[in-house]
Amino acid sequence: MTDESDAQVPVIDQVQPVFVLVRPQMGENIGGAARAMLNFGLERLRVVDPRDGWPNQKAVAMASGAGRLLDEAGPFADVQAAIGDCDYVFATTARGRELTKPIMTPEAAMARARALVAAGKKVGVMFGPERAGLENDDVVQANAIITVPVNPDFPSLNLAQCVLLMGYEWARQTQQVAPEVMGFNRTEFASRIEVEKLGDHFEEKLDAAGFFYPPAKVPGMKQSLRNMWGRLGLSKAEVATFHGMLRQIARHLGK
Repeated sequence: MTDESDAQVPVIDQVQPVFVLVRPQMGENIGGAARAMLNFGLERLRVVDPRDGWPNQKAVAMASGAGRLLDEAGPFADVQAAIGDCDYVFATTARGRELTKPIMTPEAAMARARALVAAGKKVGVMFGPERAGLENDDVVQANAIITVPVNPDFPSLNLAQCVLLMGYEWARQTQQVAPEVMGFNRTEFASRIEVEKLGDHFEEKLDAAGFFYPPAKVPGMKQSLRNMWGRLGLSKAEVATFHGMLRQIARHLGK
């Protein structure tokens, strides 16, 4: 259900889940949660009844560059006020409950959240206080539970750590990020011709050193070397370094 005020809501508020910190105890954890959220582009933070009052200077100090998230974070008097505009709410908890609700992994929960947001719904994710987590009275207001698969003998997560996990999972599913890339330091991959010339240079010097022997094995030895150069995926800088090494060795031996 929408009203005319929705037209005034920034786009970022319409497409991101809201992270709700319920009765957080330490300002440092609130600030840490804000930093974790902004790491993954999340900016909708709400704080419910913080123990040490609001605003909290320790939260501001810990938030560092993410302090602007705290400016619109509240405080809210209770959970109902903080999630009142949400269509679907997740509750993060590691404890077993007597309540009958879907229990999801962070991956499954953020996939559901993404689908809901795509359908124009507003999603909330609740995080409990550091000492004991969310209470049943909090969880009963959620549609589903998120449980992180951690060590069952030590399931407690720091508040900011839990926020970081959810933020990462949200970002991972909403951004196209290659699982592996090659990072270059002011260079790039060498071209096929550059690698071939490096192979020629090595063959020249190895041949002069008497490496290719006996004659019957020479073709196979050269083929193996060429295959190795092609398989290494050398950068332009690495090819230049190899050329320099060969020239220096030849110069030294020539003396």
